[in-house]
Amino acid sequence: MQTLVTLSAVLLFLSSVHADVVERFEDQPECMSFFYKQKVPEWGASTPDAARLCQRFVNRYHFATLYDTKRRIAVYSAYRFQPSNGGGRERSWFVEPQLVDLNWQPGMKDGYWLGRDHPGVYLGERQALDEDYKHSGFDRGHLNPNGHHAVPSRNATFTLTNVVPQNPKMNQDAWRIHESQLTDLFRSKCSKAYVLVGAVPSANNWIVKNNVKRVNIPDYLWNAHCCVDNNERPLQSGAATAKNTEDNWVEKLSLDELGEFLQQFSNQPVGELFFNSCRAEA
Repeated sequence: MQTLVTLSAVLLFLSSVHADVVERFEDQPECMSFFYKQKVPEWGASTPDAARLCQRFVNRYHFATLYDTKRRIAVYSAYRFQPSNGGGRERSWFVEPQLVDLNWQPGMKDGYWLGRDHPGVYLGERQALDEDYKHSGFDRGHLNPNGHHAVPSRNATFTLTNVVPQNPKMNQDAWRIHESQLTDLFRSKCSKAYVLVGAVPSANNWIVKNNVKRVNIPDYLWNAHCCVDNNERPLQSGAATAKNTEDNWVEKLSLDELGEFLQQFSNQPVGELFFNSCRAEA
């Protein structure tokens, strides 16, 4: 009996290691590479029913996402900046099969074709679907932006687990400009850049479909970065926040100031977003 129990535990561990939806990001070493010095933020960890996604596309991991399955938006996505070589824009949007059933195939998949593969199965119980965003008045706002990646990672950002409802003016203007400024910074000042981009959910503002609250509309977006040299030593850090409205303004902050900002929305300490708050060790 003990042997059977042990074997079952080993099989369960192996299945979790190779899954895209993991119990802990630490369960997938490749997924941990998107966090500076493999430090997973404490921020968002206590979100009820959160799913930890190692975002797989063409059989590779490209970034990590902490996903709120109740509000159907990402808490944050974590990635490493890559100089973009253009291309890689998807015409349709991916969903995560394992948020429907953990036994389904790993790797993000076009929602239309996943539905065709599993007729009669509702895909949107624990994640947003493309139809939720249609005619909503909100953009599918990338957290991890496609412009911060080369193909195929660029393609992988087109998953609905990496987006939130974003005010179109802010998404297409001030936030886009901020992402472009970060691109210039990362290219010129950093050997490597680790980035976190997240959303602060609203108390009760939703995309509603057929009288059902489907997708929470965040009050704010935020991002944070840690630039390092080839030896992983910190060079520079920074952060920003933006209200998800037509105010169309991005406020630049330090990491400490971002922590103070996020603390307003949590009863628990925000903690470090990056190892040692992206400060050089003495």
